[in-house]
Amino acid sequence: MLTVLLVLLLLAAWLHRRRWRKIARIVLGLAVLLFFGIGCGALPRLLTRSLQGAYEVDPAIAWAPRNAIVMLGAGTAVAGDQALQPSFFVDGRLLRAAQLYRACKAAGKECHLVVSGGDSQDHGEPEAVVYGRALRSLGVPEADMSLESLSMSTWQNAQFARPILVAYAPQHIVLVTSAIHLRRSLLYFAHFGIVPQPVAGDWINTRREVAPDSWDFFVMDATLHEYLGILRYEVYNALGWNAPKAPPLAG
Repeated sequence: MLTVLLVLLLLAAWLHRRRWRKIARIVLGLAVLLFFGIGCGALPRLLTRSLQGAYEVDPAIAWAPRNAIVMLGAGTAVAGDQALQPSFFVDGRLLRAAQLYRACKAAGKECHLVVSGGDSQDHGEPEAVVYGRALRSLGVPEADMSLESLSMSTWQNAQFARPILVAYAPQHIVLVTSAIHLRRSLLYFAHFGIVPQPVAGDWINTRREVAPDSWDFFVMDATLHEYLGILRYEVYNALGWNAPKAPPLAG
C-alpha cells in the first residue's frame, strides 16, 4: 500500500506540473484519505472483519472414527546458527493443531496430522520439517504425522495434500490456518475436492490510532493479499487457466 500511495503522490505532482491542477488535487486528496484510512485502522479493520468474522474461536467438532487435521505453513525464522524455528506467524496454528490432535485422541478416535509447507523462503529446510519438530515437542507422535514438504503456495498446499488424504482416507477433515487465510484456503482446497471443517489458529486485529501506525499498513497488505488471491482464482477459472477441478474425496 505504501507503493500505491507513492504512485498517487507522483501522479499528483505530474498532473500539477501539467497544469491539470484540479485533477491533481483530487488525486492528492485520495492519497491523503487512503493514508489516514489505512494508517489509523479503519479500512483494514473493515476488510479483516469480512475475512475473519465467520469463524468461531472454539468450533464444535464431531470427530469421526478416522480423522485428518491439515495444518498450513506460514514461514520459518532463522535463529543464528541454530536450527530453523517456526515463524512468529505460525505459532497459533501449531498450538491449535496440537490441541485438536489431543482432543481427537481424547475422544478415542484415530487422527492423523498433515503438515504442509515447502521451503518458500529458501532457508534451507522445508516448513513442514520445522513444524514437525515443534509438533513432536507438543506431544504429537511422528507416526501420526505426514510432512508435505514441496508446496510453495496455498494452491500447492491443497494440490499436494490431496494425495496424502486420498491414501489415508479420512472420514472427517479439519483445516487449520490463520483466520484471515481461511476463506482463500477453503476455496483452493474445494477446487481439489477437499471440503474440510475450518478452524482458525489465530486472528489479526488493527490498532485504532489517531496518527497513522505502521502495523495497520502491514494488516492492510496481508488483507489485500488474501482478496487478490481470491480474485486471481476467479479470473483464472474464467480464463480456463486453473488445473481441472478434482472430484470430491470419499468420506
